[in-house]
Amino acid sequence: MQALTNRAKPVDRRPMTFTEKLYLPAIAKGMVITFKHIFQKKETISYPEQKRKFSPVFRGLHVLNRDAEGRENCTACGLCAVSCPAEAITMEGAERKPGEEHLYREEKYAARYEINMLRCIFCGFCEEACPKDAIYLTETFAPSNYNRESFIYGKEDLLIPMPGEKKKA
Repeated sequence: MQALTNRAKPVDRRPMTFTEKLYLPAIAKGMVITFKHIFQKKETISYPEQKRKFSPVFRGLHVLNRDAEGRENCTACGLCAVSCPAEAITMEGAERKPGEEHLYREEKYAARYEINMLRCIFCGFCEEACPKDAIYLTETFAPSNYNRESFIYGKEDLLIPMPGEKKKA
């Protein structure tokens, strides 16, 4: 038999001695490890009072971005929906009407934009695929709820509020 690595160790098949049969050395080793952990820093945080630091690559809830003038960045190109491996994004495009230049950046906009958060795997592909930087993932955890319908986020839930506008609860 050929070894794949040089880490092979022979197995000791000798019969156990009387002290090994008592398991006292093994129990003593376990107690030493336990007492070491008692005096180490605790990893638990008290959540409402303390907030956990996020990793720089953490991906949380989605947000639809606006430009500096408050217009929607999304042009309903559909690249985010196509790149989503879980098929969690649904969108329908519409043409901008005359007089709506203050609402939408381009001639085409997303009339309906939904993300099913129960299907989303928070991979970030939608964020990478968007040519207009219209969607990005924040450092906000996905909330818990009791009904499935509340996990389907519509366009009004995802859009950043306009300056001076309050977000709906």
